[in-house]
Amino acid sequence: MDVAEVGTRQIVALQGAASNVIQDLLDELATRLAGMGLRVSGVIESSVDKTRPCKAMMLRSLDDGSVFSISQDLGPGSQACHLDPEGLVLACAAVEQSIARGTDVVILSKFGKQEAAGSGLADAFGAAISAGLPVITAVSPAMMSEWQNYTGGLAEYVPAEVARRAAWLTDWSRRVMTSRACA
Repeated sequence: MDVAEVGTRQIVALQGAASNVIQDLLDELATRLAGMGLRVSGVIESSVDKTRPCKAMMLRSLDDGSVFSISQDLGPGSQACHLDPEGLVLACAAVEQSIARGTDVVILSKFGKQEAAGSGLADAFGAAISAGLPVITAVSPAMMSEWQNYTGGLAEYVPAEVARRAAWLTDWSRRVMTSRACA
């Protein structure tokens, strides 16, 4: 697939790799965009304890490195992941404040079940889209229909291996920044 053929829209959702690989890629893209002189806001998901990822999930702010715990401890016998809604609310509010202060690009860890239901980072997605900001996120194949309904066809999917290429990010950022300047 030619790099020039992918990522022509302002909103892109990465796919085609494991969640932890996508989150690392989002972090890398944020670093590269900041290196281009762009103000990057948003949150990236990670786990404090890689051996027990469901027990120690967090969102890290790309603005100031703040960490928001998004895991609830359900006790020593629990095998389930359980999101902490308070952590998601705090992370979402921090992203919305960053958007209000001014940013060039928003990177959000993912659009998942919580966002499809109107919670999680849904308000941060909405604030970024309403402000006309470029957005990079991840969407699992299981959430494609919900994502398409949410974005109204304004987004496109970009394979992780394409997004990893320096040429893709340079071309995409140039296109979306130029289109924003002309708007």
